[in-house]
Amino acid sequence: MYAFLLSTAVIFVAELGDKSQLMAMTFATRYRLRDVLIGITVATAIVHLASVAIGAAVGTAFSEYQGAISIVAGLAFFGFALWTLRGDELSEDEADKARRSTGAALLAVGTAFFLAELGDKTMLATITLATQENWFGVWVGSTLGMVAADALAIGLGALLGRALPEKVIRYGAAAAFAVFGALLVAQGAGWL
Repeated sequence: MYAFLLSTAVIFVAELGDKSQLMAMTFATRYRLRDVLIGITVATAIVHLASVAIGAAVGTAFSEYQGAISIVAGLAFFGFALWTLRGDELSEDEADKARRSTGAALLAVGTAFFLAELGDKTMLATITLATQENWFGVWVGSTLGMVAADALAIGLGALLGRALPEKVIRYGAAAAFAVFGALLVAQGAGWL
């Protein structure tokens, strides 16, 4: 249960202000909300299943070095904090492609999200979490966290338009990553 709750919170925070949230809002202007959320869920579940497989394999292979893995994971979270501060924007070309996508909504949304998430910070954060936590809890929690954050973005985007406080969201998410990173480093160093 801990892995599920932790990964849900971490990935929800990681997704705030991410490019895929902007993609979700763009797709929601073209397709039914249900189709967009199903496409996001399927793509996220597949990417995060691969992520937890990688993380679990690394965690198992280097299980005698759990302290070092925790410190490296903490440092990775500091990197995610900096990545979040840098911000992520959907280019006009990417937004235009999302608006003009043809074919079934589920296929268009699912393919776009699958490709966008490969190598993204949420994928890397999921790998990082899976090195130390139960893979199934991380998989389900990370998928739920991402879908919830994207659903929230779609809902808020529909209500507020572009008046969302992007800087506040970005700084809050970066601070949360830094806190998670500090906790992991402290745990790995034996201070907790």
